[in-house]
Amino acid sequence: MSKSLFITEKPSVALEFAKVLNIKGTKSNGFIESEKAVVTWCVGHLVNMSYPEKYDEKLKKWKLEDLPFLPKVYKYEVIKSAKKQFDIVKRQMKRKDIATIYVCTDSGREGEYIYRLVDEMVGVKNKVKKRVWIDSQTEEEIRKGVKNAKPLSEYNKLSDAAYLRAKEDYLMGINFSRLLTLSFGRKISNDLGKKYVVIAVGRVMTCVLGMIVKREREIRDFVKTPYYKILSKFQFQESLEYDGEWKAIEGSNYYLSNLLFKDIGFREKEKAEKFIEELKINSEMVATIEEVKRKKEKKNPPLLYNLAELQNECSKKLKLSPDETLEIVQGLYEKKMLTYPRTDARVLSKAVAKEIHKNIKGLLSMNKACNLDGKDQEIHAFIKKIIEEGLYKNLEKTKYVNDKAITDHYAIIPTGQGLANFNRLSDYAKEIFILVVRRFLAIFYPQAVFSKLSITTKVQTERFFTSSKVCIEEGYLEILSDGKKGKDEKGRNAETLKKLKKGQDVKILDLLIKEGETSPPKRYNSGSMILAMENAGKLIEDEGLREQIKGSGIGTSATRAEILKKLQKIGYVKLNKKTQILTPAQMGEMIYDVVNQSIRSLLNPALTASWEKGLMMVANGEINTDEYMEKLEDYIRKNTQKVLRLNNHENNSNTFATIPSSQGKTGHFHKKGKSKIKKALGSCIACEDGQILENTKAFYCSNWRDGCKFTVWKNSLELYSQKVTPKMIKELLEKGIMKDVDIVLPQTNEKCKASLEFRKGKTGTLELKNVTRIEMKE
Repeated sequence: MSKSLFITEKPSVALEFAKVLNIKGTKSNGFIESEKAVVTWCVGHLVNMSYPEKYDEKLKKWKLEDLPFLPKVYKYEVIKSAKKQFDIVKRQMKRKDIATIYVCTDSGREGEYIYRLVDEMVGVKNKVKKRVWIDSQTEEEIRKGVKNAKPLSEYNKLSDAAYLRAKEDYLMGINFSRLLTLSFGRKISNDLGKKYVVIAVGRVMTCVLGMIVKREREIRDFVKTPYYKILSKFQFQESLEYDGEWKAIEGSNYYLSNLLFKDIGFREKEKAEKFIEELKINSEMVATIEEVKRKKEKKNPPLLYNLAELQNECSKKLKLSPDETLEIVQGLYEKKMLTYPRTDARVLSKAVAKEIHKNIKGLLSMNKACNLDGKDQEIHAFIKKIIEEGLYKNLEKTKYVNDKAITDHYAIIPTGQGLANFNRLSDYAKEIFILVVRRFLAIFYPQAVFSKLSITTKVQTERFFTSSKVCIEEGYLEILSDGKKGKDEKGRNAETLKKLKKGQDVKILDLLIKEGETSPPKRYNSGSMILAMENAGKLIEDEGLREQIKGSGIGTSATRAEILKKLQKIGYVKLNKKTQILTPAQMGEMIYDVVNQSIRSLLNPALTASWEKGLMMVANGEINTDEYMEKLEDYIRKNTQKVLRLNNHENNSNTFATIPSSQGKTGHFHKKGKSKIKKALGSCIACEDGQILENTKAFYCSNWRDGCKFTVWKNSLELYSQKVTPKMIKELLEKGIMKDVDIVLPQTNEKCKASLEFRKGKTGTLELKNVTRIEMKE
């Protein structure tokens, strides 16, 4: 009698399939067998791509003349540590009594690739092969997946995209890592005092490193710009007081004036003080209410979680790294509590929406099965209301259901099953489950409604603005509220302001100045980096806008966390576990500089995202694999030739002199023995023994080999449209300060004068002080 073979991605999933499909046979070494079926499993990847030396032994040694490496036919091999399980799977696939093979690896591109590699290595023909595609591991979903399994051939395009993704990462990693290591690795290893350094390059990894380094340098180079707001205190009928903020809108004497920072305040305190004096003298301390606007504002519940949004939320609220979040959510999926986690979608399919009452009703038992903390006990009331009032009906007509926005899987939602596992979960797993449950329930609740009041108070030709926003109907916020309502105070303020009407005169109690300053961009935390990767390098805080521009990102939901983890592991990036803030390590900055001056396009998020979009197009059948491979190989050839030409025509020590080092050395090769000091610009202020010299990229101390850290990069002031010249260095070394340096502020493009000094650390870092705008005509 013929049997069916079920192949899963891991042992735990195999056990679940065996249980659901009632395969109660003998559990042997690496498989389970009954009279009608066999279940076996992979342990993740069993097969991978062969290293270059498998093509030719000479390729084991890295040489520039062997690049680029572009095989015509790719070789694969069984992973040594997984050979035992591979052999078990192979034997089951080749059995004569196995008629049908059900592919049950994870339902996604990577899961497809895991099986296809095994299939290719085993080479089994003349058997029926079917693909089981599921969104959760509930019994119903597994049974439905097996029943509705499609021929494996229907997933050939997805398989093509999976193979191409692997080839792309392989070719870029092998070629560019070897190319840059051979060209610049010795330079970096010398600077770091290491025996050797391998420059690891990855299609996605290098791009993400670039985003982190660029952000860090933007923060370092940022110069705060002060500005001075004008605030007011008004009084109506001796009792009602309210505040206002001045803005220079059309009609103001200062509309579009160069004296202002945008329209919110003056650039100089003296001008702000003068403005207040003029108002006080001419207004007789009386103002008029020019306009009162009242309107209601409605806000919809947020979309459901995909993996990126959930990782971002857990990074902010729980201080978990993306890989920690993924590990926990994967566990909740395997316990049947949540649907498939590695998804980019934030909506549901119409088919799921029609059956959504099952998920909601399943959650009714939470109050009995789960030991919930105080505030979370209210969840039962929310579920009950949704069911009793039928709030789940007509869900398919809302924005939370959209088949077109789903590729492989719909959003992460609770299944309504597996609740018996809740009390055994870790605290973090419990919190994440509750987060998903609350977000899910919120989409069935009404909109939140806010009452918005805007008042314009006129003082001569100038206008002050007051606004109030109060929630009058909580709606879904009742479920998602964090308890920080502040409702009473805001409510009282709104009730007070309601008494004001157009045309009323009010007394000016005070006009005052509030000093503010521009802020540098925020560092990425692990969650915001995941969102930036999802949106091709753009960190968009607004959730609605983020969803609108969503397209192809950098990496996939399945790989992004692992990429950040790898950057930390190889020492390119640091993660603060308490804050989840990401910063580049010194090694990472050095690698960035190498890539930036050799294969700059690897740092471009838009280009990296375009590769991912190309893979999606292959999976959708819009372009073929040959077309994609042709473009990929052409990209590798061109960039390899470019770097080789760079090696032939330029001295690496000059080209990469801007790379900082842990020992304070500049990126400059020196011959053994003592170098003659020529054209020294002055004595070193750091070690007080060396002389300051110049190379093509920097000014540095002659004692760099002895550990002196003094270095001034010539492009230090590039952001401010100024070059660092030998004349500047001479003056700074002699006098300690250089006054009246012309700069242009990067944020506003204003021309300014500033004084230039070395920072206290005496490492050569320059600091701009006493920034003064060059007076312009009003």
